Amino acid sequence: MEATPPLPGFDDALALVLRHAAAIAPPPSENIALMDCQGRVLAAPLKADRDQPPFDRSTRDGFAVRAGELSAGPLHIAGSLHAGEAWTQGALAPGSAIEIMTGAAVPAGADAVVMVEHTHAPAKGTIALATGRSIAAGEHIVPTGSEARQGQILIPPGQRLGAAEISLAAACGATRLDVYRKPRVAIVATGDELVELAETPLPQQIRNSNSYALAALVEEAGGEAVRMPIAADTRAALDAAIPGAQDCALLLLSGGVSAGKHDLVEEALAGAGGEFLFTGVRMQPGKPVVFGRIAARGQYFFGLPGNPVSTQVTFLVFARAMVAALGGAGVQFPRFAAGVLTDEIRVKRGLTRFLPAVWTPRRERPGVTIITTQGSGDLAANARANCYAVLPEESETVAAGSNVTILLR
Repeated sequence: MEATPPLPGFDDALALVLRHAAAIAPPPSENIALMDCQGRVLAAPLKADRDQPPFDRSTRDGFAVRAGELSAGPLHIAGSLHAGEAWTQGALAPGSAIEIMTGAAVPAGADAVVMVEHTHAPAKGTIALATGRSIAAGEHIVPTGSEARQGQILIPPGQRLGAAEISLAAACGATRLDVYRKPRVAIVATGDELVELAETPLPQQIRNSNSYALAALVEEAGGEAVRMPIAADTRAALDAAIPGAQDCALLLLSGGVSAGKHDLVEEALAGAGGEFLFTGVRMQPGKPVVFGRIAARGQYFFGLPGNPVSTQVTFLVFARAMVAALGGAGVQFPRFAAGVLTDEIRVKRGLTRFLPAVWTPRRERPGVTIITTQGSGDLAANARANCYAVLPEESETVAAGSNVTILLR
């Protein structure tokens, strides 16, 4: 009898997923209005339409001066300049200063802006440096083109667009942007115990929460969720469901990947031409997770464990990266962060463990508190958490005050 190969560790399984994600070609693009670009992935570079700033910009309310002249003595105030105004009286005259507001264009001839609170008025219509203050050329001026030059790439393709990127695009006058099309992701929840939300479950049945959780996670990752009907725990039902997802870039199945006699997902995937890249990982929850592809149609798939917390954890650490890559965002590592454990925790060695936890962010030493849970089916405990504490395989007792990695949701 052939020996079963050992399960890969979490880090090795993640590395394998990311290698495949890195090889995925970006999808086709579409041109959409700027205000529809939130969360989308840029497909064509955003370039500066002019120098930024397009003029020498004052960063303070004060006076535009020649630093050397002001350092030598009082200056006459020749006028005032607000943001959006142009100085039309030529270069700054010798011995003069111009009152200027933040964001205004510094007149020709001035080489510094002195803050108004660093000056005093020795006589009406004049300014001088306050006692103990100094001024040097270049102070409080952002030079023309110092942020970007006309034609310079400001945002490369593959970057997800948030408020900062949309603001920059607006500053360049971009009313529309080319973005990658969202990848369609098929979601099939399996199990004879599942009923849809509109149905009244019998005492031995549960509602199909996994399908909704995965749809939300897919949308957050930049995909278009395609929720398919529940598939019963039979080969016939699974054999019918899998071809129905063939027009999607990724197939997610939840449930049916453990070792029970009704766990038929792997068998059905193999029957559809599936090639398995791993069938299980040394992690908890999520040990039975399956990853592979149906080469004939270029479609990757994940068989995610059916327990709800297992489903969500395995999506976050593995499937989210594939959704991002299929959407043109390149390789996206899971969102790990760090914190300090508030209470001692004991676990068994041998598996990388993901424990629902509350991360309390603060400037120094953010706290991580493990939530009491009844296992990977405890949706209520999972909803009280805002992250998962990640304990490596070799962990056994982790003392309070220890640094711990967390997986952000």
